[in-house]
Amino acid sequence: MKSSDSDSKDNISSLSGIKVKRLYSPEDVRGLDYCESLGFPGEYVFTRGVHHTMYRGRLWTMRQFAGFGSAKDTNFRFRYLLEHGQTGLSVAFHLPTLLGRDSDHTLARGEVGICGVAIDSLADMESLFDKIPLDKVTTSMTINGPAIVLFAMYCALGEKQGVPLNQIRGTIQNDILKEYIAQKTYIYPPLPSIKIITDIFKFGTATVPKFNTISISGYHIREAGSTALQELAFTIADGIEYVNAGIRAGIDIDNFAPRLSFFFNSHNDIFEEAAKYRAARRIWARIMKERFKAKNPDSWKMRFHTQTAGCSLTAQQPNNNIVRVTLQALAGILGGTQSLHTNSRDETLSLPTDESVMIALRTQQVLAYESGITEIADPLGGSYFLESLTSNMEDEAVAYIEKIDDLGGMVAAIEAGFPQSEIVESSYRFQQDVDSAKRTIVGVNRFKTHDAHYKGIDVLKIAEEVEGEQVKKLHELKKTRDNGNVIKSLDKIHEAALQNKDLMLPVLEAVKCYATVGEICDSLRDVYGEYVDAKTF
Repeated sequence: MKSSDSDSKDNISSLSGIKVKRLYSPEDVRGLDYCESLGFPGEYVFTRGVHHTMYRGRLWTMRQFAGFGSAKDTNFRFRYLLEHGQTGLSVAFHLPTLLGRDSDHTLARGEVGICGVAIDSLADMESLFDKIPLDKVTTSMTINGPAIVLFAMYCALGEKQGVPLNQIRGTIQNDILKEYIAQKTYIYPPLPSIKIITDIFKFGTATVPKFNTISISGYHIREAGSTALQELAFTIADGIEYVNAGIRAGIDIDNFAPRLSFFFNSHNDIFEEAAKYRAARRIWARIMKERFKAKNPDSWKMRFHTQTAGCSLTAQQPNNNIVRVTLQALAGILGGTQSLHTNSRDETLSLPTDESVMIALRTQQVLAYESGITEIADPLGGSYFLESLTSNMEDEAVAYIEKIDDLGGMVAAIEAGFPQSEIVESSYRFQQDVDSAKRTIVGVNRFKTHDAHYKGIDVLKIAEEVEGEQVKKLHELKKTRDNGNVIKSLDKIHEAALQNKDLMLPVLEAVKCYATVGEICDSLRDVYGEYVDAKTF
């Protein structure tokens, strides 16, 4: 091969900056011990998957993230998706709920129902799951600062439906550390926030054993601009912090660790993404067994949900996003995910329409039933390139984790601005590569057209009346409920927080009295205060 033919792309790297050679051979995996580093699916170190039969035994759960307007609006979308083959629900809450504010708060104006569903009280939760039995579906809720409130509402709703709490299944995100790092929808400072999380762990372990009481999320870290490698490392470092917190709270590790779940992004680099998931399982298994001395094999397993990369979608030529999402979903499946959400083509323009969300769901179904990739566990396992990349990502991620350990753990690292600064730098480098066309984004910096960005695509618009109707309904609730009981329940929450007592039962009592998200969060704000972000730039 002539140099002009072979040297033109000698500086290729993955999206994480890992150098990629033209060709891989047995030399690149010479030091890899099959039994120690790969093994078989369903067996320690779980590189090849957490289940022996993988998708032959059970397909991943197909979830489409949904939430907009009122609870009634979103209920229609949920039922539409379930009727068309979705197998799990995933709730997107609007910004006021994410920040622990009610829809009638001054700061909620113009935001009610816009980027998610408006949930102020148990009454809204009842509307959200109308005609949806909680013993028949699993529900994932993307909620963090007020997670204890929404979890309590879900449990109270289960009781109203007559479903025993030990039969309710699902996940609350409940990952506050990545909020400080990336998404920024936090309420309280780190230490009281982590205390609330361990209260949820205790209640879940004892009372709702089939519910995942946290989803340790790298997704938002990646959306903020991190590399796949940083997403991997920072997510696992967050997980270490939560395990330490659970142990300090007096919970036996083998009682709560099996219900820890994770949530990762899936971007365009198929092989890097698949390697990331495989490395994640291997790192976590070793940490849980060797560092934390967990005895239960279920404590060693990393189970995770995957969502395709919202940050990769483009307003230009939005139908191209269908192709991107398909590739990203494929990467998640090849990496062995347990649950998958596929983004819709129009999500850079608005919340997805029925047509767009149907295309996204059908993408999963075509991959599941027509592609053949579900028939083999870890079909890329043994690839010289993939195994080399998996080991490389493991080594680099472990180095990051050791750096965070040296800083005193993830809370200390966040307070020092370390992960935030690393993400800022990676995001800046990526944008430089896009602006210079060093990295091609089809339809953006190459292969452009002069048509309107979304020619021929309808966009979903939230009616202006939604906010007024939601606020009216909230005011009516506050007039008709037993406000004496509400005040008593809020006082109990305030007192429990002051005395550093368990919060889950007082919060559960309050939501049953129809205390609102904002009222409960304000009771805790009075004790804990609000977090002020450290300056990163």
